[in-house]
Amino acid sequence: MSLTRRQVASAALAAVPLGAAATGTASAAPARRERTVFIAGDSTAAQKYADAAPETGWGMALPFFLRAGLKVSNHAVNGRSSKSFIDEGRLAVVLEAIRPGDFLIVQFGHNDSKVADPTRYTEPWTTYQDHLRQYIDGARARGARPVLATSVERRKFDASGNAVPTHGDYPAAAIALAAEEGVALLDIQALSIALWQRLGVEETKKYFNWTATEQDNTHFNPPGAIAVARLVADELLRHRVLSLRDVRRLGEEIPDSWITWPQA
Repeated sequence: MSLTRRQVASAALAAVPLGAAATGTASAAPARRERTVFIAGDSTAAQKYADAAPETGWGMALPFFLRAGLKVSNHAVNGRSSKSFIDEGRLAVVLEAIRPGDFLIVQFGHNDSKVADPTRYTEPWTTYQDHLRQYIDGARARGARPVLATSVERRKFDASGNAVPTHGDYPAAAIALAAEEGVALLDIQALSIALWQRLGVEETKKYFNWTATEQDNTHFNPPGAIAVARLVADELLRHRVLSLRDVRRLGEEIPDSWITWPQA
């Protein structure tokens, strides 16, 4: 499948040098290649551009919580499901770049539930799990570590002010598959809905893409993306995917001004 100019720009932005040239004599030991965290996912994680600001994907904020040298290669794209990401050749691009010792965080579910769209729809306990296995198997075959993440929760409250889950069986299906495959599972759905519950109906508006012209309860602004990226980094540490030396600033405030939106 041919890529659009924006997709090419996104790939160029996401591309990270995977090694450094060795210095010294020919007998010197080669420099150790830095590891890379790859992200395969949807719009909640994706890189956003100037024309979409202040909308922000959590993948844009994840580098703030990782040590310098541990790079992020964000391949998440708006509107994709576990199926359409593969069908468009995007997983193949990731697997071409990934190397032994790298990580692949996989977060899908928002668009897998689009029953009316056969290009994206998957059924939680069958085709959704089948597609997720392709990410797991592909990463493992290349010596990389796959990590599944449940979908970050939308902003939805009932009349009593209780945060309401919106993802049906997809989180449970991802959790079950992770247990079956022995893969680390970041339960971002559970953690995010607990965070929205603590913040409440009005305060959560400050974390989503609410503007003068838009009331978006799915996508984040900088504070929301930073908050979710912190959850992801915390979970990577808690599950020992990353070590203490790999993370930073987990207990620090991150200025919204650190988020930038490049031109497309």
